[in-house]
Amino acid sequence: MKRTPLLSSLAAAALLFAAAAGGVLSGGLGPAAQAATNGTLAATAGCGKAPTLTNGTRTISSGGQNRSYILRIPDGYDRNHPYRLVFGFHWLNGSANNVASAGYYGLLPLSNNSTIFVAPQGIDNGWANTNGRDLTLFDDISRQVENDLCVDTTQRFALGWSYGGAMSYAVACARPTVIRAVAVLSGANLSGCNGGTQPVPYFGIHGTHDSVLNISMGRSLRDTFVRNNGCTAQTPREPALNSFTHITTVYSGCRAGYPVQWAAFDGDHTPSPVDGSGSPNDSRTWTSGEIWRFFSQFASTTPPTTAPPTSTPPTSTPPTSTPPTTTPPTTPPPTGCAASYRTINTWPGGFQGEVTVANNTTATINGWTARLTLANGQAISSLWGGVNTGTTGTVQVRNAPYNGSLAPNASTTFGFTATGDGGTAPGNVGCTAS
Repeated sequence: MKRTPLLSSLAAAALLFAAAAGGVLSGGLGPAAQAATNGTLAATAGCGKAPTLTNGTRTISSGGQNRSYILRIPDGYDRNHPYRLVFGFHWLNGSANNVASAGYYGLLPLSNNSTIFVAPQGIDNGWANTNGRDLTLFDDISRQVENDLCVDTTQRFALGWSYGGAMSYAVACARPTVIRAVAVLSGANLSGCNGGTQPVPYFGIHGTHDSVLNISMGRSLRDTFVRNNGCTAQTPREPALNSFTHITTVYSGCRAGYPVQWAAFDGDHTPSPVDGSGSPNDSRTWTSGEIWRFFSQFASTTPPTTAPPTSTPPTSTPPTSTPPTTTPPTTPPPTGCAASYRTINTWPGGFQGEVTVANNTTATINGWTARLTLANGQAISSLWGGVNTGTTGTVQVRNAPYNGSLAPNASTTFGFTATGDGGTAPGNVGCTAS
């Protein structure tokens, strides 16, 4: 993701707070927001219409001002098919073009033409939301898009980094019956929180030594929705300094259909941390994969009656068959595992794959390392559910901290996106257990 210089110190962060001061009151619920009530409306007025909106920068009158946004409509758009809608808010001194050119925080290549993307442009390249003007913009863009295009009203999402994360948080607070879920990367309460008492699925991501917006600010945003969603309060584990890892926690006890997820990473103020490295890398970051997986769980048109799996698989799974009745051997049986690959999605120049790792023995394994050999021209760009060594050729992936222990017959998965021809499946897929 191409980033303009953001902020370099806590002193600069104070300027960002000053920019938001005095103007964080949010506006009332606009007509587009009032049109949906708790996800009961399945499709918008634009369904069935021949669209007039096209890809690119659009202008719109909002709150008496000329504003703009960049629109990305799926290839092969079907006017009778309701699409997911994702708003990507830029950071301070960033722009809508930055968000669009980086694939809307890396979600565009994962969407496989299932999603309409919007990147709004903030006034003065920020989101002070003075007198609720930026929430009004959100409402006005939603209305324009949904009156022209076919949108599934149970599938609206927002995300952003830094000031963009603050704006996503403001949308979650003020539009809980409109937004299905939000992801906030390294955010703080800079754009206000009008309301902030209703449940919204929430995914927060923050660096443990963020020198611009301290992680305590991100925890505060998270805890708003821990309370609203009825989750059990806890203090999630966070990685040690210089470990260059991340730890994702899924809160327990949350209201069905309203999960809260928290990912803390050993790093500073960046939207693209990379495990195993102190330097951000937009093509290798794990954030896009985890965010897409978080959003994708809400694929049904109504909130589920039971809490769905919200991120990481459990650390152990009961046996799927009756345990043997024969007397166990006096020495521990050998441990091992098997791995299999499948292609999830393909698009021009890239693809998404998934590897299933299964314990095929009668003893619990406490760690695994999978391998797969990519074809010429293929290279992993992001990976979740494991830690990879290398991105081309024969790649080894060891288990993440949460999925290394597998009971007999249990399995787990890791996924990845890669550049190159998705028509050729990786070969030499296998694994070893520790």
